[in-house]
Amino acid sequence: MKNRILFIILGLLLNYCFAQKSRSFKIRTVAFYNLENLFDIFDNPNKEDEKSPIMRIKNNREKIYKDKLDKLGEVILKIGSEKTNTSPVILGVAEVENKKVLKDLVKTKKLKKKQYEIIHFDSPDKRGIDVALLYQQRYFKPINFETFNPNIYVKNRKINTRDILLVSGYLDNELIHIIVNHWPSRRGGEAKSRPLREKAAYKVLQILEKIKLTDTNPKVIIMGDFNDDPSSSSFKKILNTKSKIKNTLKGEIYNPYESMFKRGYNSLGFRDNINLFDQIMFTSPFLNFDNKNFLDYKMFKSAIFNKLFLTKKTGKYRGYPFRSFSNGKYTGGYSDHYPVYLYLIKEDKK
Repeated sequence: MKNRILFIILGLLLNYCFAQKSRSFKIRTVAFYNLENLFDIFDNPNKEDEKSPIMRIKNNREKIYKDKLDKLGEVILKIGSEKTNTSPVILGVAEVENKKVLKDLVKTKKLKKKQYEIIHFDSPDKRGIDVALLYQQRYFKPINFETFNPNIYVKNRKINTRDILLVSGYLDNELIHIIVNHWPSRRGGEAKSRPLREKAAYKVLQILEKIKLTDTNPKVIIMGDFNDDPSSSSFKKILNTKSKIKNTLKGEIYNPYESMFKRGYNSLGFRDNINLFDQIMFTSPFLNFDNKNFLDYKMFKSAIFNKLFLTKKTGKYRGYPFRSFSNGKYTGGYSDHYPVYLYLIKEDKK
């Protein structure tokens, strides 16, 4: 009798394993990366780009520019590749001067075979830094893209900060929306500058409402360098983000980076503090509550791409992301931010 029961249990286990092995999945990487002052080597008289680190360097600017591009291409190629065997299919970026630097980036030796396309708009930022979206056109097909200015005023004076970029399109025939952000900095102190980021967060809420006019339960990815941690008021009070899947209701925003931050993870060091300013969050339709239904794209895993080669091993910034510029010199690093990324997974019915 005992042997018969064991054979039945074994049979059920084998059937389950066979059923799991027979399922195949599509896995796509979506990422965000602050490229740390990716400026070209030419002065734009209409912008304060002469204040960028590379413009302050007297010699070898062209060589430095090319080396920085090659290093960024190396990083981008590796983000998420251990699971997907390719670089991110969608990549939001910040701190880029113009479309030219992005064209140069996607043409580097590491990236040119990926055939990245670019969505970029010049923003009113005084220094000329913008956000943008890169995408592999074989996987993602944009249908609409536009920018929104946060319209932030201080004492009746408009703050010329970065625009927020919205891109809507089809990821393998599934409609998604991506909002790329680079919110106002903490210059002047966190408390004094906090209202600026709260106003940017409110603009994101307005963008979400606009999306819902044509897509009632949208799959939205909100990414960026927010210059705020996941526990900041811009997220918890304005966007009402949730840190646990079970507490996220329909239409609400889940932020997996809040729990990472509580566990001590970071994406940069800022004024001797550890911060997680770089994040990717998303609306509830991306959540898989039962871990069984992968008929459409669901979030599988979120992470920080903090590989050892991206971390400074000695000196003043030991343990911080290996930056490109410091004290008016080129350090040969990558960026002062780690990239962040997530895997989206969907059952392949082919």
